[in-house]
Amino acid sequence: MGHEFVHIPVLGSELIEGLDVRPGGKYLDATVGGGGHSLLLFDQCRDIWVTAIDQDTQALDAAKLTLSEYGDRLTFWHGNFVDYPGNAEQFDGIIADLGVSSAQFDIPERGFSFRHSAPLDMRMNQQQSLTAADLINHGDEKELADIFYQYGEERLSRRIARSIVAKRPFNTTTELAQAIASCYPPRARHGRIHPATRVFQALRIAVNQELTVLPQFLDLASHWLKPGGIIGVISFHSLEDRCVKHYFKDSAELTVLTKKPIIPHAEEIQNNPRARSAKLRLAKRL
Repeated sequence: MGHEFVHIPVLGSELIEGLDVRPGGKYLDATVGGGGHSLLLFDQCRDIWVTAIDQDTQALDAAKLTLSEYGDRLTFWHGNFVDYPGNAEQFDGIIADLGVSSAQFDIPERGFSFRHSAPLDMRMNQQQSLTAADLINHGDEKELADIFYQYGEERLSRRIARSIVAKRPFNTTTELAQAIASCYPPRARHGRIHPATRVFQALRIAVNQELTVLPQFLDLASHWLKPGGIIGVISFHSLEDRCVKHYFKDSAELTVLTKKPIIPHAEEIQNNPRARSAKLRLAKRL
């Protein structure tokens, strides 16, 4: 594709400090992306073992290059983190960065962003069949409205769904974004946040079943940890953060280490504006 898969780790120092990385430890990076957080793990302590998971083959290829010097201290696994056949009490620490990698937004062909005209794809796992185009062009009006409202908290969800059904089929991200924007009053189309942002978030969550698999993953991860092991989860919107917060609080296996989420400092946001909505929560296995 001619695009580099770039992964800028968010809340990196806070995450590594919270994990309390120790020599000889075994760690799981459940969303390795381009390898940014795993690299920070090895920078903290070279004498560790890391299992790196991602469902995006482009991400795994990039991580293998980034982390190549660590050889047999690394194991890579392709797939969704809920499908990983982990063994109980295997890891001293687990990382999950739930955000979309910069590369997924910046490589137009992936269809995550409406900044470029691209196919309506949005699949994190390129091997799955369901795409955003399938949902937009074949979902019924109520299904689409529910997706936009539940996963995007979009207040004009019904109006937008009605307009999409009337105007479809849609082939590109920019066509869809324009149709969504047209549902807003003219003065509301040029605010700080583009009118299509929430619908695109909702579509991405639905295509990749992000909020369906998250509680399943948290349940598995709490059993994959050794006693005293720590899990750190970075989320990027309120629906994910709420899920993580309540799971940690209600779990019989975990004790919460962060009563309030850790958020990026102003300097990190200035250097990486996509970090601005990130929240880190940590918990320890009892």
